[in-house]
Amino acid sequence: MNPKDTIFNTTGDITPFEFNETVASVFDDMISRSVPNYREVLTQQARLAEKFYQPGTTIYDLGCSNGNFALTLIQRMKQKPFTMTAVDNSAPMIDLFKKRISGFDSHSGITPVLSDIRGISMTGASVIVANLTLQFIPAADRDSLVKSIYNALLPGGIFLLTEKTVNIDADFSKLQQEFYYMFKEENGYSLLEINRKREALENVLVPETVEAHIKRLRAAGFSAIEIYHKWFHFTSFICRKD
Repeated sequence: MNPKDTIFNTTGDITPFEFNETVASVFDDMISRSVPNYREVLTQQARLAEKFYQPGTTIYDLGCSNGNFALTLIQRMKQKPFTMTAVDNSAPMIDLFKKRISGFDSHSGITPVLSDIRGISMTGASVIVANLTLQFIPAADRDSLVKSIYNALLPGGIFLLTEKTVNIDADFSKLQQEFYYMFKEENGYSLLEINRKREALENVLVPETVEAHIKRLRAAGFSAIEIYHKWFHFTSFICRKD
């Protein structure tokens, strides 16, 4: 059983959110209670990765955290070999990633890398995944990062992007927030925890509208873009390079 997330069930000063050792230790509980249909999205991503993976190419998992996508893909691919570079700038997350995949000798092609995703060189990719990652990148750097993702993909390759989004309509934006907080309360978070985490994430997680994401993806070169999953705030895109 995963350790329970009680990080924000306290009073006192609130510090900006970071993926430190404390967060890493409760990450699976935190994300399953905070991101609707998280496991379903991973399952569909693994299926899409299997379908679009081209032998001899690389899969990049940008913002890989503790390896949930990698483990889901291992289960999906079974004994099919594949090469993956998994990148995260959190040392505690990368340490957990390494421990979790250490028993899968048949997938020794997975390389965890401790790095800022803006500083890595990507090439020869058929699948690139970024789950709830772009939202933590400074807004000024997002265009160039998505362009580098497009350039790294081979023709026929895909970019799987999942983000927390906001609505351009103020009333729908409020509705999204209302239903999201309802979801979190139903998963055992108190209003104190919800509000304290929101404050900790302010100016750390900066979401954008679906329209802004699509505009950036098209500007980078993607002409085929589909939303394959959406739950109010949370949107999953598949983008194909032709």
